[in-house]
Amino acid sequence: MSRFWSNTVRSLTPYVPGEQPKLDNLVKLNTNENPYGPSLRVIEAIRAATGDGLRLYPDPNADRLKAAIADNFGIAPQQVFVGNGSDEVLALTFLALLKHDKPILFPDITYSFYPVYCALFDIDYSTVALNDAFEIEVADYRQSNGGIIFPNPNAPTGCLLGLDAIERLLKNHPDSVVVVDEAYIDFGGPYEKIGAIPLIAKYPNLLVVQTLSKSRALAGLRVGFATGHAGLIEALERVKNSFNSYPLDRLAQAGAIAAFEDRDYFEKTRAAVITSRETMVSGLHGLGFEVLPSGANFIFARHPQHDAAALAARLRERSIIVRHFKLPRIEQFLRITVGTDAQCEVLVGVLREIAAG
Repeated sequence: MSRFWSNTVRSLTPYVPGEQPKLDNLVKLNTNENPYGPSLRVIEAIRAATGDGLRLYPDPNADRLKAAIADNFGIAPQQVFVGNGSDEVLALTFLALLKHDKPILFPDITYSFYPVYCALFDIDYSTVALNDAFEIEVADYRQSNGGIIFPNPNAPTGCLLGLDAIERLLKNHPDSVVVVDEAYIDFGGPYEKIGAIPLIAKYPNLLVVQTLSKSRALAGLRVGFATGHAGLIEALERVKNSFNSYPLDRLAQAGAIAAFEDRDYFEKTRAAVITSRETMVSGLHGLGFEVLPSGANFIFARHPQHDAAALAARLRERSIIVRHFKLPRIEQFLRITVGTDAQCEVLVGVLREIAAG
């Protein structure tokens, strides 16, 4: 600690990202990365974007990328905002749309960056408890608030909230911004049945945030975006252009555009992850694990006879890394990323040995 720190810095408890261990023959199932590489069209687009053009600033508005996103979802480019990963998009959202006199609401078990943003931007918040099945109860949010935010599927539980429930929430809170953080939505099924972006035409208070890190295997490129009413997008643009006018470089924009253009690869790898998830869930059920219903590229599981921290440690001894949260209500759960079929088979095999022992 330095005497030159501001009071804000002194009071912060920063977000702790998933570990990136340096181990040989690692089965890395702790940070929800896609087990499949990005589309070859993405790699080709990035390579084509290298060269003399890198001496020039990138397009500050990322117009071509916004157009690609808009075309993918059938909306207007003016309804799209892009940023350096969904974490930056969320941070700007907290500052632009969730900083009001009343506290904002989010689940008690959710993405742990939310309270960090609140501390950073001096935003009051109140948590709303998930039910006994670790699901969001829309009726519990009927209280005065300065905005509502939640992931869908939720993190780290993986539970998916239906569109009908999201629409009830929007109707119940017409004077509050409702932010749906859809980082994992593509693993829940066909988007037209579960995704909230089609609702932005009906609800001017809805903002939907997504990322290319998960379903499009571009965690290393750092591209996120938000969709919503043009008035909400303008607020984000105003904050962005008061902070960093060039959040996405030329390579990121080129790669992200190509990712949206290669729809076939997206559908193929998304389906592969979903299939592997269901196979892994079946294997864990066979070992006596309780697994919450997941619409994400990870599962949340616990065993009635094995301590979660001890299981994580035993797996680590075998070079298998999963995520354990030492938090109330979920300290006996492990969050396990869906890997390739081979990685999932190794995981289940080692857990079978541990259970037998």
